[in-house]
Amino acid sequence: MSSCKQCIARQLNGMNTLTKEEIKQVSACKTTRKYKKGDIIFYENEMLNGVYCVREGLCKLVKLSANGKEQTIKLMGKGELIGQRSIISNERTNLSAIALNTMELCFVPKEEIISAIKTNRDFSFDVLQNLAQGLREAEDDLINMAQKTVRQRLAATIIYVSKNFGVDKEGYLKVHLSREDYASIVGTATESAIRILSQFKKEGLISTFGKKIKIENFKVLEGVE
Repeated sequence: MSSCKQCIARQLNGMNTLTKEEIKQVSACKTTRKYKKGDIIFYENEMLNGVYCVREGLCKLVKLSANGKEQTIKLMGKGELIGQRSIISNERTNLSAIALNTMELCFVPKEEIISAIKTNRDFSFDVLQNLAQGLREAEDDLINMAQKTVRQRLAATIIYVSKNFGVDKEGYLKVHLSREDYASIVGTATESAIRILSQFKKEGLISTFGKKIKIENFKVLEGVE
């Protein structure tokens, strides 16, 4: 089992504010879990007993509608903590988490997180900032749904994936989402997402190779109407 002290992913989240003793305690009680693409990390309406720190890989947080349609709410990558809102509020999860590729997660028991919140001011403040950022992102999503066209939302999603998860040496987005995933994220039908991506290709804004997407004209893509 790897030590939290040397973990690069830890440096990307609030756990970098834990003291040496707290890190030692977390490292002693955490467990490492591996998931394959499509595996369920946790279900909606589940009571979590801890948080997940993403060591490697990518997952999506989704909400199921009454008719069983999946809506992707957020993508979570390396260094991010999953489930902290639920354990802090002591509520059941509002979303499901599904692996988008091979993932390695570190599971930290709830008691360790709550103890650090109560005793470590820097960690507590970082958790508050993270929760506040989540609220801001939720507000932005609502505004985008109401004010932006599907074209604009799809363009913004491609740019978001590029900025947050990077590109490979050939310039393609490192994260290979399906057309269904893109449609779910922007809130439209899969056929509409496919049609708009084809339009972007014809306009020279992107190029594709299978599921892979490369941004060819970043500036124009940012300003699509």
